[in-house]
Amino acid sequence: MEGIIFKAMSGFYYVDCGGVTVTCRARGKFRHEKIHPLVGDRVSITALGDGTGAVDAILPRKNQFQRPAVANIDLLVVIASGAVPVTDPFLIDRVTAMAERRGCESIICFNKWDLEQPQDLYETYRKAGFSTLRVSAETGEGISELSDLIAGKVCAFTGNSGVGKSSILNALEPDFQLQVGDVSEKLGRGRHTTRHVELFRLKNGAVVADTPGFSSFEEEDGAGGCPPEELQYAFREFAPYLDQCRFVGCAHVKEKGCAVLAAVERGEISRSRHDSYVRLYRQAREVPEWQRK
Repeated sequence: MEGIIFKAMSGFYYVDCGGVTVTCRARGKFRHEKIHPLVGDRVSITALGDGTGAVDAILPRKNQFQRPAVANIDLLVVIASGAVPVTDPFLIDRVTAMAERRGCESIICFNKWDLEQPQDLYETYRKAGFSTLRVSAETGEGISELSDLIAGKVCAFTGNSGVGKSSILNALEPDFQLQVGDVSEKLGRGRHTTRHVELFRLKNGAVVADTPGFSSFEEEDGAGGCPPEELQYAFREFAPYLDQCRFVGCAHVKEKGCAVLAAVERGEISRSRHDSYVRLYRQAREVPEWQRK
């Protein structure tokens, strides 16, 4: 049989096989080969006589992340806010750059739109080519549109603490809060301190993972996981200008004849997005090559 690992805890893998969950152990070869199945992995399993199963193989991954430990994410839903707590655009740019490098699409949701409307930031990400939504978990604005965008996709929700990730998930599907609460109660932890990774299936066909927040992605990837010369490809709006710079190997930081910098001056690339690129580029330059590997 084939299925998707929805939860991994204490050496057990809970594999969803078409709506039926099979509790599995991984074959010994995984340990010997130092391969670790991840939540989100598509796997082939063998059913055992006692109703449990064994993970035989991990099917090819679309992508994978270390923190949170999850694989095959189609969409990263970034929840931001112009109201308290205000989201720093650098945090958005950091995680969207990480997603771009892994072939993972990003959706930017500005929650609490009923309280504060960061229209300039909304336009920044819309012009950069991201699906960008005005959302209010309180009034329901934008929730239907978000539901349509994530339907049938495997998604991770992320955002700085207090920005309203759980409220949006609950607005998408009221039963979600009950599911998360049940899991947290079984673990003996509160929802906001849960450390394990688990996927949940929504009625629209989406599979979602509620991740701890931006800090987890900062630890895992940051600038250190990306060679500085490759970072330019993580900012999608740079693409039309990358072959127009005067010098080969242009860093797009302060070089003469840089087409990217010229586009920033003309307003074709957001200055705040470019500032984030420069900040990440300089951080990446400080990481030794051996450490990136």
